[in-house]
Amino acid sequence: MAGRGKRKAASRSSESKNPVAEDGKKNRGDNAGIPEEVRRDVQDLYKLQMPEDFYHFWEFCEKLNPENPCEALNLSLGLRLVGPFDILAGKPKGTKNPQPNYLLHWRYFYDPPEFQTVINGDSETQYHLGYFRDTPEELPVFVGANVAKNGCSIAQMGDNLFSAVNLLLSRRLKEMSNKSPSSVLKELETKLTALAKKLGYSLEQKTKEMKQRDRKIATRTFHGAGLIVPIDKTGVGYRELPETDGSLKKICKAIVEAPSDEARIKAFAPVQEIITYIQFANDECDYGMGYELGIDLFCYGSHYFHKVVQQLLPLAYKLLKRHLFAEIIEIHLSNRTWDDLDQLKA
Repeated sequence: MAGRGKRKAASRSSESKNPVAEDGKKNRGDNAGIPEEVRRDVQDLYKLQMPEDFYHFWEFCEKLNPENPCEALNLSLGLRLVGPFDILAGKPKGTKNPQPNYLLHWRYFYDPPEFQTVINGDSETQYHLGYFRDTPEELPVFVGANVAKNGCSIAQMGDNLFSAVNLLLSRRLKEMSNKSPSSVLKELETKLTALAKKLGYSLEQKTKEMKQRDRKIATRTFHGAGLIVPIDKTGVGYRELPETDGSLKKICKAIVEAPSDEARIKAFAPVQEIITYIQFANDECDYGMGYELGIDLFCYGSHYFHKVVQQLLPLAYKLLKRHLFAEIIEIHLSNRTWDDLDQLKA
């Protein structure tokens, strides 16, 4: 197998916990006026704690459109608040689904367990924004954007929703530079930036904390957002795959495009060899290796890899004590689809 030319492990820091786990990072300014019981409902249904900017952004949209906050950004930016925002909007009361699964609610095809969709846009490209967490117990480390119809890449859009939407606003205004700027967009930009400043939210696309996290990334993976795994002083925790991104993608392509089942089994041989290495790595507590290959194969997107992903990722998450992510990947693989993502359809 080819030696790994990139995706080298980050410096073997003695820091083994997520470097961006400070709860105070997201709780800037005054807390939003969302009742405690509503907050508990969101947390109980998603099994995740939401950052304070989530509730502040809801209040911002409530002022823009008191009757339907979820549609507050639709006319201006083509965006809708979805996912956990649907709980704030009372949508569960009107659903015909007797048993909605919130772990699947607006979970797009390429969304890894670390990604939680909260805003969606163009239904044709399946553009959407979501919080990205390194572990289920911690607050999100950034807001990411994915265009599902274009692939698995996750772009970083700042560390809060005000930043992410402001970036989209700025791009839209720049696109209109040859025309007279829309008064609606300019007014929205003014209101959004003023409130973000008042509440103390950064509008930077890459904050200091996000840069600090970058230095702790063990490997980027196919989606580009990077994976954080605990690495001790002796370097135990992560072991590089014996393939580069490029060579692994070539292996995946050969498997998917194999002309026959026999040829596909033969093309799978390099993957099976890596799985053998992963078994040794797990025995020696380098859990990041199986985590990486599992995410890469999930991101490649072919159903031919689902069985291997099912073999690798739930185990990796459990070894890393990220049990909710194990639960999410198992249910997503069983229900992985491009359409019908709304679990709360009326």
